[in-house]
Amino acid sequence: MFSHVYVSVGDFERALAFHGAVMDGLGLALRFCERDKPWAGWHSAGDSRPFFVICKPFDGQPHDPGNGQMVAFAAADRATVRAAYQSALARGGTCEGPPGLRPQYHANYYGAYFRDPDGNKFCVACHAPEDEDSGAAS
Repeated sequence: MFSHVYVSVGDFERALAFHGAVMDGLGLALRFCERDKPWAGWHSAGDSRPFFVICKPFDGQPHDPGNGQMVAFAAADRATVRAAYQSALARGGTCEGPPGLRPQYHANYYGAYFRDPDGNKFCVACHAPEDEDSGAAS
């Protein structure tokens, strides 16, 4: 469905460190990083699209996070949700909702929400029942 998700940032090096750690925790590979542009992108599983890309705004204006916009990454299990969330907070992210079940979405929705240092909102979610994820405890 998606070709790529493109998120603008204010401080590229800070954003690269933040998102690099989160993507590493999700097992996603850095596909490119061009500091002179600046932009960087990560592959989805299997080295295919969609890509997740961070960049300075193309129009040269200051970064401004959109209200109501969010990017959600899929996690294989609940332990990965927790690890990505902790990685985000350890690198300057802020909590928008700690890891946990969100049955209002569906019975097995286990997610965590955070903002990066630029104010962009993200989610990491596992949709599998606990006994079908990698066996991690919730």
